[in-house]
This record gives sequence, structure tokens and C-alpha cells, in this order.
Amino acid sequence: MNMKRWTVVAAGIFAMAMLALCFHPQAYGQAAPGWTTLFDGSSLNGWNRIGNANWTLADGAAQADQGVGFLVTPASYADFQLRVEFWADDDANSGVFIRCQDPQQVGAANAYEVNIYDKRPDPAFRTGAIVDVAQPLAQINAGGKWNTFEITAQGTHLTVTLNGVRTVDTNDSKFARGPFALQYGANGAGIVKFRKVEIRTL
Repeated sequence: MNMKRWTVVAAGIFAMAMLALCFHPQAYGQAAPGWTTLFDGSSLNGWNRIGNANWTLADGAAQADQGVGFLVTPASYADFQLRVEFWADDDANSGVFIRCQDPQQVGAANAYEVNIYDKRPDPAFRTGAIVDVAQPLAQINAGGKWNTFEITAQGTHLTVTLNGVRTVDTNDSKFARGPFALQYGANGAGIVKFRKVEIRTL
């Protein structure tokens, strides 16, 4: 009888463990198969700092509220899917720059800037746009809350999804490959935080 009871208990524990894995494949901060975690909120090691933004780690996020600058990947990427979780004040100016041509001088003229800027003076390329390439298909305010960008670059085809809503679906051939960068762009105009960054090459 004791052996039977132990067998039932062991089977129950195994079943619960399998269910946990099925419903929580990213437990303990691990990326899903095929994805690489580049930032998990615990360290800025492996990122190059450009400019004088005062990046610090706090509450599991990289944040800045002074200066102007970027966190830049040392590696270059051509075709990929990128997921970025971010938080920005209403007045903050930030963005995710992909396929940067010069990792020391990052800008919308030599990279694709997926914008985070609710109150951009010219709203044509506000939050969710690719600056000077594609205006947002939907107007979504990101200020004061956590948001998720899903950015896909495959050949000339570029798509951006913000909080599950497609904001860009376009083709452009200016830039084919390069690092990507996380921006703090408005000196003293609010705070910007990045909590999680994952990439999957295509």
C-alpha cells in the first residue's frame, strides 16, 4: 500500500512539473527556444555606452533621466525579430534604432529609428513610427506604463507592433545590417526605462 501511495504522489508531482513547463516556458528568465536574451534587467555588461546619458540599473530595468545617449549592441544583425519592453514618461524622447550604420554616431539618418516620443513636435513620426520612413498606422500613447515593441526586419520588409497593434508594415532598402541601440534622447525631459530585450535571428 505504501508503495502504491508513493507511486501516485510521484506521478502527481511529475504531472504538475510538466504543466508548469508547458504554461511557463520562460520560467526563471530564460528565453523561449530560438530567442536570445540580450538584457534581463540585471546587468549592462555587453552593451556599449555612447553619449552621456546617465544609465543606471534599478528595479530590474536600465533607466536614464539626464544626458543624451545610447546603449549599443557590439554585434550586428541583418534579419531578425526583436522584442523590447520599455517604460517612458509622457515627455520623454526615446527610441529603438536598428541596423545602425555607425555605432559611434547613431541617428535617424543612418539607422531605422523606431520612435518612442508621444509628444513629438511633428507628430507625423511619433511613437510607433519609423522616423522618416513610415508613419504609424495607429496612434498609441506609451507614456507612463510598460509597453512592448516587436520589431521584425527581414530583407527590405520592416514591421513594428506596439502592445499587440501593428503600427508599421513597410519596405525600405536603405540599411541592410548593423547593431541596434536603445536611446535616451531628451536631456532632463522625463525618464526612460528598458526592462527586457530579446532577439531571434531569421
